[in-house]
Amino acid sequence: MLVAGFPAGAWGTNCYLVAPAAGEECVIIDPGHQAAEGVEEAVAKHRLKPVAVILTHGHIDHVASVVPVCGAHGVPAWIHPEDRYMMSDPEKALGRTIGRPLMGELTVGEPDDVEELTDGARLELAGLELAVAHAPGHTKGSVTFRMPERPDVPPVLFSGDLLFAGSIGRTDLPGGDPDEILGSLARVCLPLEDETVVLAGHGPQTTIGQERATNPFLRQVAGDGPGGGVFDAAPRRGM
Repeated sequence: MLVAGFPAGAWGTNCYLVAPAAGEECVIIDPGHQAAEGVEEAVAKHRLKPVAVILTHGHIDHVASVVPVCGAHGVPAWIHPEDRYMMSDPEKALGRTIGRPLMGELTVGEPDDVEELTDGARLELAGLELAVAHAPGHTKGSVTFRMPERPDVPPVLFSGDLLFAGSIGRTDLPGGDPDEILGSLARVCLPLEDETVVLAGHGPQTTIGQERATNPFLRQVAGDGPGGGVFDAAPRRGM
């Protein structure tokens, strides 16, 4: 399997291109701010044919390049219905005054073809199987994509802004909820095998085993850390 990832734009959001191998079809995960050029470089380098864009959530740092990327390749974008409005109205998603410029060069809106994700769905795209899990807390429509173990790779979780190496996504923007994100961690992440590779929306890759042992939020929902709610002293990431 081929996973070509790179951090893009002002927020360093990880964009991933995933394919069975070089020279084959691929899916693009979270083409965010200033990601279009990096996508085209990866497509050319690995001789890939994009068939879909799939989105872990609707924040502008994850979707800013959806329109140009989908338009360049004539492919649909997949997003959870509760976050779909964010593609056209990113300021509302961030609690900003409508009409106040977010970043002058951004052209927001939906691509021509939008498909909606549902909890428990299994996407069969580009010769890949991706299990969708609704994981609210960072946003109402946050999802993760999980790929089962293959002969050449361990299982992989594209966690978006649910789970990071050592941290979790922020919950102080519209649609965020600290109790919901802890519930999503417990339901989506805790049952996974320790060897599951976590490819997050920001920061380096990690594993479920590493986070189970060291991440204060995952330890809390597992019952191995102190109770009493979210650890206010621990850093949280994402837009």
